[in-house]
Amino acid sequence: MPESPSPDDVGLTTGTLARRLGVAPTTLRSWDRRYGLGPVSRDSGRHRRWRPDDVAVVEAMCRLTSAGVPPAEAARAARAGADAPTRTADVASSRSRAAGALPLGGDVRQECRGLARAAVRLDAPAVEGRLAAAVERHGLVVAWQEVMVPALHAVGRKWASSGDRYVAVEHLLSWHVSTTLRRAAGRPAPDRRPAATGPVVLACVPGEQHALPLEALDAGLRQLGLSTRMFGAAVPAEALVAAVHRLGPVAVVLWAQARSTASPALARQVADMRWGVTGARRGPTVVLGGPGWAGRPTPGLPRPAGLGEALALLSRA
Repeated sequence: MPESPSPDDVGLTTGTLARRLGVAPTTLRSWDRRYGLGPVSRDSGRHRRWRPDDVAVVEAMCRLTSAGVPPAEAARAARAGADAPTRTADVASSRSRAAGALPLGGDVRQECRGLARAAVRLDAPAVEGRLAAAVERHGLVVAWQEVMVPALHAVGRKWASSGDRYVAVEHLLSWHVSTTLRRAAGRPAPDRRPAATGPVVLACVPGEQHALPLEALDAGLRQLGLSTRMFGAAVPAEALVAAVHRLGPVAVVLWAQARSTASPALARQVADMRWGVTGARRGPTVVLGGPGWAGRPTPGLPRPAGLGEALALLSRA
């Protein structure tokens, strides 16, 4: 019995490829008409059939245009091969900086849009590359606040407006953001704390699953050479209290994304904890992170406005 032809043999239709890349079918047809980026072969009905080599070219075109390379220049680089797109994107970025682009201006906004588009295409190599480049170019704080967070919000809005269609996009982007943050943090530095000083404990309050902001803070603290203990999402109250007793931390950061998870009672309980010998007892500085604490009664507990402010506060602690 003859084998059925594989998708690579038959080729993808324009509609199928457009869905894979996250672009409109009219965009692919326009690139074919204007720049000759269409498929080499067509079926008997003259319909476009995109084979692997054709797909590789338009994937490169997507990456370059998302990076701000002019379409005509991007098309020439995409046709030239795999190495040319990266060089062309670097040249375009250099031109933009040479023209006096502000660090937080169009360059960063363009990087954010390009990152979101790469995530919608489920283009993992492009997502990973853009995240690494943003950290290298702007530093961790700017990359987090001006590139990663806006891209995550944009993808989240697409998910909210389209049902579960974009859940895979958000998960892919979140995973790569987490990976990039851990790479940026590097290996934990040797613990050079004075004997009386504990680490910084980072934990989401019970029921809170959004741990990425804590991962960004952990990476920033480790870049500063500070010792941390990251416990991540939804830490049970009993486990958190036990860990604080064991570690004697200099500070505890409690993250709450939603008001429904923020617990002033837990924050106060941790802030009131004490340890050490009589006459020299001490407790942690409790820092509240996340929008969930807004409007909650937590007097005396600092609530930094962003990553940079949190890093400055904790480095002083």
